Amino acid sequence: MSRKIWGEIKDPIYGYIYITEAEKEIIDSFPVQRLRRLRQLAGAEYVYPAANHTRFEHSVGVMYLAGKLVQNPNLSQYLSEDEAQTVRIAALLHDVGHGAFSHIFEQVLTKFLGKTHEDMTRWIIAESELKDILEKQGFSPQAVSKLAVGELRKPGKAFMDQAIQSSVDVDKLDFIVRDTYHTGAEYGYVDIFRLIHMLDVIDENLAVEAGALSALESFIIARVESFKSIYFHRVGRAAQIMLAMAMERANDELGLTSFKTPEEYLAMDDYTIWGMLKKCEKSRGIIENLERRRLLKCAYERTFYQKDRLVSKMFELEDVRNQIRDDIAQKAHVEPEEIIIDVPTVPSVPYHHSALLEPMEIPIFYKTREGGKIPCKLSEVSRIFDVLKGFLNILRVYTYSKNRSKVEEAAYKVLGETPFSAKISY
Repeated sequence: MSRKIWGEIKDPIYGYIYITEAEKEIIDSFPVQRLRRLRQLAGAEYVYPAANHTRFEHSVGVMYLAGKLVQNPNLSQYLSEDEAQTVRIAALLHDVGHGAFSHIFEQVLTKFLGKTHEDMTRWIIAESELKDILEKQGFSPQAVSKLAVGELRKPGKAFMDQAIQSSVDVDKLDFIVRDTYHTGAEYGYVDIFRLIHMLDVIDENLAVEAGALSALESFIIARVESFKSIYFHRVGRAAQIMLAMAMERANDELGLTSFKTPEEYLAMDDYTIWGMLKKCEKSRGIIENLERRRLLKCAYERTFYQKDRLVSKMFELEDVRNQIRDDIAQKAHVEPEEIIIDVPTVPSVPYHHSALLEPMEIPIFYKTREGGKIPCKLSEVSRIFDVLKGFLNILRVYTYSKNRSKVEEAAYKVLGETPFSAKISY
């Protein structure tokens, strides 16, 4: 594989990103170039007009950060040169399986095929033109496809997977700075390079040295605030729901999930699907409303910070949400199809887990003077994390503008008092 530097890519976040000749050939492949036509935050542009960045620059940025991580002496001592390069390539390709409008298409994939974009990523790396390019460059397509989704499972080297997919991975580190940059919704400075520099390996797993605690706390706070203000913003979510509805309605006619080859799947991007949805009778009305920014309205919103059996069922089970929807529709005297119950657990949000912070008990350790490493729990050394850790979930009820008042009143009767924030109109 060619290690020779081909040139550089100018990135607004990191400056110049140098790429090798081998990386250039992979970047120039159709599956990677297609990422230029997939917006990173489809729907967010209705709230933040500059949020039109794509999966392409994000993927290049993740590759860059992966390169920085494998250069960290704490990790590089355990990696061969080929392994380090494989991590970088896997990071570049980690998003090639995304569908049109990124996470929104995942709702269609999951509903009709039981697949995720990670499944598609493995398929595309192993079966598309990327397979031939990777083999020619000396990479194993199977190894890259597994590592790209954090599932290589190399004995003694779990940290390789965790570099790509964990609580503090290069994917999250890039999107937290890139998404806040392009939206302008920045919540304090996150020193991602401090975090990368202070990552180490304990028993083959990634861990953060306690010296980087302030950087880690900033990262956690930024994730929580970005979740509430960017990824799950009520207006951005309204646009995402409408796009998901359009694709679901048009699926039978357009065959969005009837692809048989990677090439058929890769032919679909934001541009081609938008055009198809606009021509399809079942979805045309939704697209016309999006083009005029006539969005669904949030009639009710409630944030839950504590676990409760009924609350958990609302977020986990579609049947329970549908029953609540039907109850609200009956009381509001509207058709159930005109009401949408929205929660973060649906696949069109970058966070799949409902308890946003529960899986984030991040391994942390202190270094002794003798060079030993004493592991400890983040919640034991960070009061900020201890306060933020736990259960956070948002439930919203959307409807069309004409129904907003009566649906709000009905939702209040079914679900409880409406917080003031849900009454604000954007």
